[in-house]
Amino acid sequence: MMGVIILKITDVEVYCLSVPMDKKISAPISIPYSDELAGTLFKEYRSNIIKITTDEGYVGVGESMTRLAPKAYANIINYIKELLIGKNPLNTEKIWELLYGVVMNRGHQKGFYIEALSGIDVALWDIKGKAFDVPVYVLLGGKTNPKLDSYAASLRFRDKETLMNDVNNFLEKGFNAMKIKIGQDPKDYSKDIRVCKEIRKAVGDDISLMVDANCGYDNDIKTALQVGKALEEIDIFWYEEPLSPDNLKGNAFLREKLNTRLAIGEAEFTRFGYREMFEKKALDVVMTNICRMGGLTEAKKVADMASTYHIPYSPHCGSSSAVTTAVSLQLAVAHPNHLIFEFMQSDWNKSQKNPLYWEITELPIKSFENGFIEIDDKPGIGVNLDYDLLDKYRIM
Repeated sequence: MMGVIILKITDVEVYCLSVPMDKKISAPISIPYSDELAGTLFKEYRSNIIKITTDEGYVGVGESMTRLAPKAYANIINYIKELLIGKNPLNTEKIWELLYGVVMNRGHQKGFYIEALSGIDVALWDIKGKAFDVPVYVLLGGKTNPKLDSYAASLRFRDKETLMNDVNNFLEKGFNAMKIKIGQDPKDYSKDIRVCKEIRKAVGDDISLMVDANCGYDNDIKTALQVGKALEEIDIFWYEEPLSPDNLKGNAFLREKLNTRLAIGEAEFTRFGYREMFEKKALDVVMTNICRMGGLTEAKKVADMASTYHIPYSPHCGSSSAVTTAVSLQLAVAHPNHLIFEFMQSDWNKSQKNPLYWEITELPIKSFENGFIEIDDKPGIGVNLDYDLLDKYRIM
C-alpha cells in the first residue's frame, strides 16, 4: 500500500518567451483604437512557461497567460519563488492560498499577479499527476467525458477568399463547429452580419457557429442587442463577449432579451469575480482561462460553482502556448458540465504560425475525428517540452 508522498520543491524557473512578428499585422480581434494599439498588443507571440523541480526528480510545467509585458510575469514569479522552495508541491490548496495571501489585501486580485500565480499552480498539478503516475484528469474526478466535442477557433478578420479558405480547411479537418470573430467596426455591424450569413450559407445548417465580439459593442448596448437578434436568425450557437465582462447589468439584459446563448468569462479572475456573474444571471456559458484565472485549483472551483447554477462551462484557450490547451483538456475531460472545447486552429498572423503553440510540444491528444477530441493518457498534463526551442525564444 502506498504511503503519503512527501516531496520538496527545489527550484522554480521561468522561461520568459517572445516571438516577434516578421511583419506588422492589424488587430486580429476586436479592440478599441485598433489602428493605434495593434502594433503594441500584437507585435509578438508571448508566454511565460514555469518549470518547477522537486527533490525526487519530478518536474512540473505550467503557463502564465501573457498578453502584455512578458518580463513583468517573470519578475513577479522570481520575486515570490522563495515562498515555494522547500514546500510539498502536492499541497496545491495550501500553496494557492499562500500565494494569494501575498496580494489579497493589496488590491491585486486580478491581472498580472493572478496570471503569474496561474502558471505556478498548473506546474504543481503537473507534478502531482506525475508523482501518482496518472493524468491530471484522474485526480480531478476521472474520465467523465471520454470524447470532447470541440470547435475550431477562429475565423478572423481577413479578406473573403482567405476567410472561406479557412472555413473549408476547418471542414476538411473534420470540425462540426467553428467560431467567427466580429465587432471590428461597431458602427458598421451590418458587415458582421453579412459575413456570418455568408459563412452559414457555405457550411450549411448542420455546422454549429459561434461568434466572438471581444467586447466590440461595449459602448452601445442597443447595437449589441441588434446584432444578437440578427444572429438568432442564422442559428448562432453562442454570442461571446458582446460587452465587457464587468458590464454585468448589460450582459444580464442581453441574456434576458436573446434566445442565443451568451458566453463570457475569459477575462475574469478567481472565483469571486465569477460568483458575481452567476448571481447577476449575466451569462449562459462560462468561459474560464485556466492559465489566467488562478490555475487549475481555481478553475475547478469555478466549474463546480457553475454546475450549482446549472450553467455549462467551456474552456477558453486563446492564442496561448500549447500548455494552456493541455491543462484545459484535463479539466474538460473530468468535469460533468463541460460543453464544448476551444481547439485553436488559427494564429494571430496568417503568414507566421505561433511556434509556442505548434512546436514546443505535442498536445496530449490521442485522436481527433468528426469534431471530437480523445485525450492521451500521459501522466500530469501530458506535455513534454522542447527546452532547446524554449531557449531559442527566451528573452529572460
